[in-house]
Amino acid sequence: MKISIQSLTLLMSLFFIASCGQKSTETKPIRKDITETVFASGTLIPDDQYNLTSLSDGYLIQLNFEEGDTLVENQLLAVVDNKQNVINAESANQLLAIAASNTKASAPALKQAKINIQLAEQKLIQDEKQVNRYKTLFESKSVSQLEYENILLNLENSKTNLNVLKENYNLLKQQAEQQLIIQKSQKDATIVNKKNNEIRAIIGGKVYSKKKELGDYVRKGDVIAEIGSPDNLFVLLNIDENNIAKIQLKQEVIIELNTEKDKKYSGIVSEIYPAFDDKSQSFYCKVEFTEPLNFKISGTQLQANIIIQNRENVLVIPREYLSYGNIVILKGGEKIKVETGFISSEWVEIIGGIDENTIIIAEK
Repeated sequence: MKISIQSLTLLMSLFFIASCGQKSTETKPIRKDITETVFASGTLIPDDQYNLTSLSDGYLIQLNFEEGDTLVENQLLAVVDNKQNVINAESANQLLAIAASNTKASAPALKQAKINIQLAEQKLIQDEKQVNRYKTLFESKSVSQLEYENILLNLENSKTNLNVLKENYNLLKQQAEQQLIIQKSQKDATIVNKKNNEIRAIIGGKVYSKKKELGDYVRKGDVIAEIGSPDNLFVLLNIDENNIAKIQLKQEVIIELNTEKDKKYSGIVSEIYPAFDDKSQSFYCKVEFTEPLNFKISGTQLQANIIIQNRENVLVIPREYLSYGNIVILKGGEKIKVETGFISSEWVEIIGGIDENTIIIAEK
């Protein structure tokens, strides 16, 4: 069977194309100095950040700030229209005035109790005089013993009644004074509640986020704004649970903001938060900048590399030669599993499985 030159050329071309599709590159592990890092993503967070919240329910009838404003401590930022707090404060003032008047000697209850005491004192005087007269009469046998004893009994009753009236007066006075204390306390509480209609800056700072608008209805605890330091921002990094054990205080960090891809910032790990966050499924650490920050907007996304250690003369292969499951392909096609150490975006540390003389390939 004869094959034309054109057909042979076509077959050779197809073989060449098929061979190119199976083309692979090869390399050997090399030794080099590497820097082990842990990669993490995070955000910019202001120092002293806090949520400004409403302390009462109602409509916002004043809103005296905008995003980006710089605030001072105790600055009035918003007013909530909670009429109940105002009414309670006015009622407490009136009740306090009544309670105060009830402690005066001219108060009706105390005045009547005082009159009763005076009447009882006068009766006691009369009963004492009557006892003295009857004593003389009894000694002269002008009255019977029974009549004399009845007069003595009246005197004892008058003494007892006077003591009861005095105790009642003291009790009324004590109750009036206690009620005054209670009303003062309630007035102070209503003043606090009334002041809760006014939302003020807890500490000075910058408004990074405005959460409500004028006329919005808010409930107690609703966030009105996010406020933090106008100058000092730090990095909050999400650390994978597999890497958190490697993180230590004072480690150097290289930071890249998403808004400044061509700029690298330096920082150090200043705090490692002890709790695992279920929402993000990660741990957190705080990184402080060691150089001035150009871009200061809270919530800016970023990436960072935490420098764990610098290592010398480490056996490594390029990252693209390692497949899933720590598998590498030997020249000839055999696949074997290697033991790895540090893995970066460019290099993989080889601890065991291959050596510097092993040729490995990566299919393209």
